[in-house]
Amino acid sequence: MATSYLTDEHIAGFDRYKYCSVDTSPLSNYVMHPFWNAVVKRLPRWLAPNLMTFVGFLLLIFNFALLTWYDPQFRASSSQHPDDPLVPNWVWLVCGFAHFLSHTLDGCDGKQARRTGSSSPLGELFDHGLDSWATMFFPTAIYSMFGRGTEYGITVTQMYMVVWVVMIGFIMSHWEKYNTGTLFLPWGYDMSQVCMLVMYIAAFFCGQDLWRTHLPMGLRFHYLFLFSFYGGFLFISLPHTIGNLYRSTSEGTGRNLSLYEGMLPLLSPVLLFLLCVAWLKMSPTDILEQQPRLFYFMSGTVFANIACRLIIAQMSNTRCEGVNALLWPLMLIVAGVCTAPLGQWELVLLIGYTVMATLLHIHFGVCVVIQMADHFNINIFTLKKQD
Repeated sequence: MATSYLTDEHIAGFDRYKYCSVDTSPLSNYVMHPFWNAVVKRLPRWLAPNLMTFVGFLLLIFNFALLTWYDPQFRASSSQHPDDPLVPNWVWLVCGFAHFLSHTLDGCDGKQARRTGSSSPLGELFDHGLDSWATMFFPTAIYSMFGRGTEYGITVTQMYMVVWVVMIGFIMSHWEKYNTGTLFLPWGYDMSQVCMLVMYIAAFFCGQDLWRTHLPMGLRFHYLFLFSFYGGFLFISLPHTIGNLYRSTSEGTGRNLSLYEGMLPLLSPVLLFLLCVAWLKMSPTDILEQQPRLFYFMSGTVFANIACRLIIAQMSNTRCEGVNALLWPLMLIVAGVCTAPLGQWELVLLIGYTVMATLLHIHFGVCVVIQMADHFNINIFTLKKQD
């Protein structure tokens, strides 16, 4: 028997839910959507949209696992030792193809749902829920191109901030919808996906030494990489969000929540960020330098759980929770790191907490999907109705 995470209030809210989004990105409207419209016409009508979504997500996990195998510490491309091999060029081609296919499936799943008359709140929740976890997989896959530890690389701390910029951009879109009732799709998503594809292809044809090339005015590729994420957030995503919230409030078109209720969804993401930063600052073993992939994965998994619960609240028009339950054990761990001489036990705690958070998040997601599928009388990965 699956655990019932959704209350009767959630279910009633999903019954009333109507999808409302705005996409003003020129790249999306004039390039990506025409391409996806052409692709979806060639897909078989029996192909379930949720299966497309799930396969696209599995391709991102495949990329992460493949690069973890060849470059677990993000050092391959930045190593100067001749005995330390670079990531094989064919890996970039495989990753580029998987990335392209994942992005295409993500762009076509909703169109396939409308084409087959199978649109449902479950499909949107499933799609955006997996997207919330993907915010960690996207930037970390690119990190191996630059590597760490040289003048051409990116430090693990800089990359951790990039991961957080991506996660913050995602949570702000759904916080925006929580307050306005409309999902304003960010410009940066499709732009970043296309840029990542170009980078994979360039790495395959030109090799990883490409990223060590000196550019005019003393610029280097990793500077451009960092600026694209930081600048995109500060100069595109953040102003759009502020503007949309202001118009919704001034015109009275949103939910008209109080300041406290409107800001409540940001409490858990802010707490997660502060706890992770405190852990890194007080770490006796410099845990981020020792285990960057594991720390990135832990942060992204807990963030995904927070984001999924926000998505449920905004779709069902219910009140968002305050402090996410996964943050309480993290608080205890950080308190131990700050006050006790943990030594190598710190890594054990990180591994244990990551495993726990991952299993709990998967359990949460599976149970929610099953509960919604039962309620709407649909199968998850086929277009047949439940018996």
